[in-house]
Amino acid sequence: METQALIAFFEDLHRHPELGFEEVRTTARVREALTAAGVELLDTGLKTGLIAVVRGSRPGRVIGLRCDMDALPIQEESGLAYASQEPGRMHACGHDFHTACMLGAALLLKEREKDLAGTVKIVFQPAEELGTGGAKSVVDTGLLSDVQEFYAIHSYPYFDPGALGIKEGPVMAAPDRFSVTLYGKGAHAAQPHDAIDPVPALAALIQGFQTAVSRNADPFDPAVVTIAHVQAGTAWNVIPESALLEGTVRTLDNGVRRMIRDRLEKLTSSIAAAYGCTAEFRYVEGPDPVVNDAALCAVCKDLALRMGFQVDRQEDTMGGEDFSEYLKICPGVFVRVGTGGHVASHHPAFTVDSAALPAAAEFFASLARERAEYM
Repeated sequence: METQALIAFFEDLHRHPELGFEEVRTTARVREALTAAGVELLDTGLKTGLIAVVRGSRPGRVIGLRCDMDALPIQEESGLAYASQEPGRMHACGHDFHTACMLGAALLLKEREKDLAGTVKIVFQPAEELGTGGAKSVVDTGLLSDVQEFYAIHSYPYFDPGALGIKEGPVMAAPDRFSVTLYGKGAHAAQPHDAIDPVPALAALIQGFQTAVSRNADPFDPAVVTIAHVQAGTAWNVIPESALLEGTVRTLDNGVRRMIRDRLEKLTSSIAAAYGCTAEFRYVEGPDPVVNDAALCAVCKDLALRMGFQVDRQEDTMGGEDFSEYLKICPGVFVRVGTGGHVASHHPAFTVDSAALPAAAEFFASLARERAEYM
């Protein structure tokens, strides 16, 4: 696919964003482009998402490439000529860029299959933004069990096109979520002695939860506890029957993750009891942390420098990503691709510079080719 055609494909995806597990049109567009080029598609049995395969003419290894396809429930404010035409939906995390890039890589590999050793499987994954289920639904097909190395793309707005962010070790956190419902006894606000007020218990929980990091986690082990949603009562003069808080835990180490979960649960039961309330504690684990393989990072850096990319170390983040599901199969690397724009992901004004597409597609195609041949 020529550069302008690839950019046009990206712009078309940007105009028509689809949310997780709803990427029907996106899947169809990718399928159409791959089929027209004669690229083999595996039968996944999934409603959305695809796995493409390019098989070389010589024996070799099996390499996986992965992109995600879904958008976010955000009203776009980018001002782009090809801005989203779907109200309240936007590609605010670059998944349209990811999809176009891996399509480009798949087509390049297909063009060169006579000179290719081994096999490359290219995953177009649904529902990464949902936090649970997207990657797992693909892995559970069993079609990737033979992959020996996995490489993923993610746009990075703080690097300009021509730069890659490659860092060994933990690069994305485990994005867990929790909620607590406190149950008391409602009454008139003028008669607190007739109530069991859940609001003071809620306030105590908010304060207490912060100690799970500040007083229980090792300062050298990154961890975040954020309470993002608090709700209690419906009127200024009524003590409510119940109160709710919700938030997220972010960790880079599963041991710290378990410690914080246990600590939050114990704080909930003890603080609720101290205020005469009962409590329901719910904790939903997201994907594991994404940990890049050090040896494969060195491989990626070497290739990137040979291809003329600037290689930098992106800022650390406690954001989450379900690429870790693939890393349960085999080692791999989560690669950041500079896309400019300098506006954070998940922001209504987020943009990517499509000029980064051709070189990024060439990088992933070359990486897959070299690693499939490496014995």
